[in-house]
Amino acid sequence: MLTPAQFPGVLADDYPAACAQLGLEPASEGYGLVFGQDGAGARWTVAVSDTALVACALAAWDCGLEYDLSPDDRSVVAALPGWPLPVAVTAPGVPAPHDPTEEDGGRPALSPPDTADWGPAQRRLGADEIALQWRVWREQLGEPGADTGPGAEPEGGADGPAATSGPGLHKGVRRALDAAEEYVRTPPPVGRIRSAPAGEGARTLRVDGPGWSMVARTDDIAFVLLDEDPGEVLPVGRGAELPGLLEALEKLAVRPD
Repeated sequence: MLTPAQFPGVLADDYPAACAQLGLEPASEGYGLVFGQDGAGARWTVAVSDTALVACALAAWDCGLEYDLSPDDRSVVAALPGWPLPVAVTAPGVPAPHDPTEEDGGRPALSPPDTADWGPAQRRLGADEIALQWRVWREQLGEPGADTGPGAEPEGGADGPAATSGPGLHKGVRRALDAAEEYVRTPPPVGRIRSAPAGEGARTLRVDGPGWSMVARTDDIAFVLLDEDPGEVLPVGRGAELPGLLEALEKLAVRPD
């Protein structure tokens, strides 16, 4: 999905910037992205306006059900050479995936962002992981509302970011919180503040900006990731300021539901 409320975070900090990475106009209803191969095996990304079709296919596949994803030609907005995200599967009965030539594609082929080294793409991927596995990360810090907690790594090894904490407020975290507070006064580009249901009446907030990402639950704490601190996840306790900031950000957030 490539919509204001749901887009591949690895591409950019907000929806218009993610669209720009693909050379698409930031349409208010967004797009569905279909990754496929032609008969010669070349990779193509088809952007369609029928977002409901793609959403239904994703929901069915997540449940292990079959779903025939066949966009109507009238809904096709663009056929772009290459794939902007890593795709681990190939179409049966066609040659191995490869990029079409620039002459065939009419433009340089799309390719996944480089995530070999820590940077904006890795930082956003880390924030995605925390949002998906909130409970695992949260349990590292003990009781809700704790301002500090032991440094630790999540289950699964040292490949992911490590949760860290310490006395005082990290300068980079302070800058991120100040930037988030500025969003309340001056709303940022759409998609920089996103909200998803977290259960028990709470919401999970994803907030991004140049050099930083924040993941928070409206009834709990926040985690901040910074470009300047490779691989680190910095917790922010509830304190006196965070609840009001999260409430204000939630009012500005776009929602997929």
